[in-house]
Amino acid sequence: MKQEKKWVFYIGLAMVAAFWGMNFGVSRKGMETFDPVLFSFLRFAIAIPFFFLILKLKEGRIGLPLNMVPRFMLLGFFGVTVLEIMVLYSIKYTTLANASLLNVAPWPIFAALFGPFFLRERITSRLVTGGIASMVGVCFIILGGGAGLDMSSDNMLGNLLAFVVSIMGSLYNLACMPLMKRFSPLYVSTWYTAFGVLFMFPFTLPSWGKVDWLALGNNEYTAVLFNVFVCTVIGFIVWNASMLRIGATRANFFRYLVPAFAAGAGYLFFDEAFSGWQLAGTVCMAAGLVWISLERPEPTPVSA
Repeated sequence: MKQEKKWVFYIGLAMVAAFWGMNFGVSRKGMETFDPVLFSFLRFAIAIPFFFLILKLKEGRIGLPLNMVPRFMLLGFFGVTVLEIMVLYSIKYTTLANASLLNVAPWPIFAALFGPFFLRERITSRLVTGGIASMVGVCFIILGGGAGLDMSSDNMLGNLLAFVVSIMGSLYNLACMPLMKRFSPLYVSTWYTAFGVLFMFPFTLPSWGKVDWLALGNNEYTAVLFNVFVCTVIGFIVWNASMLRIGATRANFFRYLVPAFAAGAGYLFFDEAFSGWQLAGTVCMAAGLVWISLERPEPTPVSA
């Protein structure tokens, strides 16, 4: 891949990370009205018709081979239903700082460790040094906020859930990669999301009657639509396409941008403080990601 073209996909990863970071604030507003699981279900359920419409217009087919149904069902169940519910309950049972740190920071590390078992991705010295710098930076961003890190026994369940999310999430990303070499990223995103919504629906049944649907206002509609179109439809397609081009290991380090944008959104829209430690962490993380992005592919040896 040409170096100048590769930058398009790095920019795509950064853009999606910005959307997901800002979504912390948007979702906070939305979940003042909706139960967290119902809010997550609405996000994916409303997005599904648009996924299929885009898939039909772009590729001309939407059918799923019968022999691939079990594989996509597993991806949807673990990657959407289980993972999203675990994220929500990790936030519920621990502090936001703990959930962010234990969810975001280990994720790329596990992706790098498990990557050779799924893919032919080599761990280079540049990737290691850039990854360490990015991880240190994201720790400064999260721990530099007012909440800090609280490892008391009251938070152990949430801490454990957040840490398991990072393991499951990395394995889920890696499991998608072979499928995206056989099918398109759009095709894979559409079908695993569809199955994830199907499995998530039963968990929402107690929540529908708790919402005053006639009283919904601009804030609730904005939160839902931002989640549907920006964070899910655009986010999933761009992230998976970019991850396919530059590799799962490098792409997952760009998740470290999510807490930085979340802190920035809190500062801009919720009057939350942005400390010097968080600024230093942002600079350190950005330097690590740029260092990873500048790595040139090794030249292919020419046979005699």
